[in-house]
Amino acid sequence: MTRTSLYSRITDITEEYLGPAAERFVARQITFHLGKAPEELSPDDLPKLIQWTKVTFSLLTEDRDAIEEYIHKMEQLASDDET
Repeated sequence: MTRTSLYSRITDITEEYLGPAAERFVARQITFHLGKAPEELSPDDLPKLIQWTKVTFSLLTEDRDAIEEYIHKMEQLASDDET
């Protein structure tokens, strides 16, 4: 998997919850919390990215079910990348 496609897959998941703001949200999480460009994202970055997106997503909504569903999809993506 290329790093760009990993970023795209994360953005696609996030878009289900944040709509057109997803790309900007994901890019900012990667840039700010991981200190790298979105194109540099690697599977090794996913655990830390998942932690930060959970915290930030929780600030955007009180819908715990949506938050848990979102994080579950992100964790599945991380599991898929390990195989």
